Amino acid sequence: MLLLKNKTDTVQKHNHSITIIFLFIIGTLYAQKSVTGGELKSKWSDKVNFEHPLSEYPRPQMKRVEWQNLNGQWDYKIQDWLDESPVSYEGKITVPFPIESPLSKAGKKVTSKQRIWYRRHFEIPSTWENKRVVLNFGAVDWETEVFVNGQKVGNHQGGYDPFSFDITTALHESGKQEIIVAVWDPSDDGFQSVGKQKLDPNRLFYFYTPASGIWQTVWLEPVSDYGIESIRITPDIDNEQLSIEVQGHKHLSGEDYLTITAFDGKQKVVSVKGSFGETLTLPIKKPKLWSPDTPFLYDLKIFLTRGGKTIDKVDSYFGMRKISMEEDQNGCQRLLLNNKMLFQYGTLDQGMWPDGIYTAPTDEALKYDIEITKRLGFNTIRKHLKVEPARWYYHCDKLGIMVWQDMPNGNGYGPWKKPSGYDEREGERNPQSARQFYKEWKTIMEANHNNPSIVVWVPFNEGWGQFNTARTINWTIKKDPSRLVNGFSGGNPFPVGHMIDTHIYPGPGIPQRANHAPRVFENKAMVLGEFGGLGLSIDEHLWKEDGNRGYKKIANQQSLLDNYKALMDKMPELIKKGLAAAIYTQTTDIETEVNGLMTYDRAVIKMDVKKMNKINTKLYKINLKNQ
Repeated sequence: MLLLKNKTDTVQKHNHSITIIFLFIIGTLYAQKSVTGGELKSKWSDKVNFEHPLSEYPRPQMKRVEWQNLNGQWDYKIQDWLDESPVSYEGKITVPFPIESPLSKAGKKVTSKQRIWYRRHFEIPSTWENKRVVLNFGAVDWETEVFVNGQKVGNHQGGYDPFSFDITTALHESGKQEIIVAVWDPSDDGFQSVGKQKLDPNRLFYFYTPASGIWQTVWLEPVSDYGIESIRITPDIDNEQLSIEVQGHKHLSGEDYLTITAFDGKQKVVSVKGSFGETLTLPIKKPKLWSPDTPFLYDLKIFLTRGGKTIDKVDSYFGMRKISMEEDQNGCQRLLLNNKMLFQYGTLDQGMWPDGIYTAPTDEALKYDIEITKRLGFNTIRKHLKVEPARWYYHCDKLGIMVWQDMPNGNGYGPWKKPSGYDEREGERNPQSARQFYKEWKTIMEANHNNPSIVVWVPFNEGWGQFNTARTINWTIKKDPSRLVNGFSGGNPFPVGHMIDTHIYPGPGIPQRANHAPRVFENKAMVLGEFGGLGLSIDEHLWKEDGNRGYKKIANQQSLLDNYKALMDKMPELIKKGLAAAIYTQTTDIETEVNGLMTYDRAVIKMDVKKMNKINTKLYKINLKNQ
């Protein structure tokens, strides 16, 4: 909770020293110039509508017809974190771009002892009369307090999960309404999950500029007193059915009921009736299965009826798919999609942008990286230490690509203890930080549960903030038994979870049994969570002119393709030895990292698309069962 007017012990707990940072500011700090002298930006920068950016409905799996987008020009001011709300504001900021980004039109640094204040005005449509009004935030980094017409309506902690406040009682009967949002983001100077954000990203090349404040869409919706609050969808292809649970704002009476109908295009598949909180089962006979080759999605319509009248309705969708494991003839665990063994090969995707940092300039840009990844012949994306807006997962669902979803790390970047093999006495992290980790991980998993593209959860990466490993991984499995859990990608291994994961640069390679206690391999799929990192700088497409690097320096584009092919020539033998999946580093260049398949501005795909596709898709033709 933010403390605006009371300097309590909570404030004292965050009394860290200020770290000097170099930020991505237009024409001043960071000197983010290409060799032509211009500022590096993506090819969608000029397409941004600064009055109405990212105007698409932000939550495709629970979509309402009536809504009001609040993206656009807000007033802003940066103040000392203990100061009360400002009397005047210093300028305009474009929401939802982080304040450090060029696309925000602010381009300001924020320290751990400062807070960002946002303000804008809006009006409620007359058609929303007699309905509750809900204010929704896709994501804000990190601690948020919200006021409507001077009345506090709520606060939230978490940089990667959506949240909402009912603002009905704070609204004026008519006319102009005011929203004020106060955000405190200490980045890596705090105890929360931050991913790869760092106040001083120059120290190591794999840390990046912070992304503070509102960085996903803000919107309003009118909702009935008995409105639909959330839906949870779980497919079961073995029993040809779909489980769905709908939660609402209030309990229904005897004459209230939900009607849930599934559609294949315009053709109705099945319809069932039920109540809030009840697990309903929809039989889906001879289901069309979702996969990267055939990403079929059913439409879903949910109606809430009272006295024969519809009082709330939402549109959604679902995919029928199953992710599981099975032994091959040599006793190695293989990954299965829809009960068929499939090698999962993907890119490490960190979702960063030179002009928007955490926020893609447009929805077209958000979709583009996924499209190119598929065209290059990958069937998987590991979303690395970041959680994307809901529309990114929607595009993955529609285009057909599997997702390994990381939990953004926090509370330091190194392990508290480096056990040999594993250590069941591994210690707990700071209790406040531990509680925050579980709270955020829970809400992230719940917010993205319905996306068929997500097939693997990844709680920890390389021991960065890894703690209480066995408990955390078992908790994750129990929370969502419908997916696999890669508990410690490249980190300290424990005899829990579904995978044993190693990182090898440039690689490739396979987890070595001799390096770990035998128990950590039992019933585990062997995966290569990161490899590659072939670094090629492309002039005129660099974020900085110097200090650029990858894990292996490459001279030119032809050499890059040759080196990539040499890595991939080793992959079939590793697959025969039991390798079940691999993730190549990485989708794009990021800041001073130049090991992307594309440049940071997305202007150049560094290797021939058709040749890459041919090299990569050979991996899916290897007979895994009979190795």
